[in-house]
Amino acid sequence: MSRTNYLGEFEELILTMVLVVGDEAYGNTIVKAIKGHQHREVNLSSVHITLYRLEEKGYLESSMGGATKERGGRKKRYFKITNTGKALLQEMKDARTSLWKLTPQLQFKTV
Repeated sequence: MSRTNYLGEFEELILTMVLVVGDEAYGNTIVKAIKGHQHREVNLSSVHITLYRLEEKGYLESSMGGATKERGGRKKRYFKITNTGKALLQEMKDARTSLWKLTPQLQFKTV
């Protein structure tokens, strides 16, 4: 994995969650997915900033959905992972798996 393709932990989390959530991936669903799957609280603003940054890097694409009454007529911006994003996640997963294979098995002592 080259340094130009490096993602930080939060970027990787957001990119992975877009893949997990699928067609309904927008800011709030991603926040809820992180809370539900990772039991982690994240700020909606930081999710949006990261989504836009990943889109600028070419790992995501976005499109506007229709306006909804419950959102006061505002539209949702939906995100979809690109083939480049999928390839990067696979590369990161492979690198991590390879590294874990080099480590000794973790042994925990029971008290």
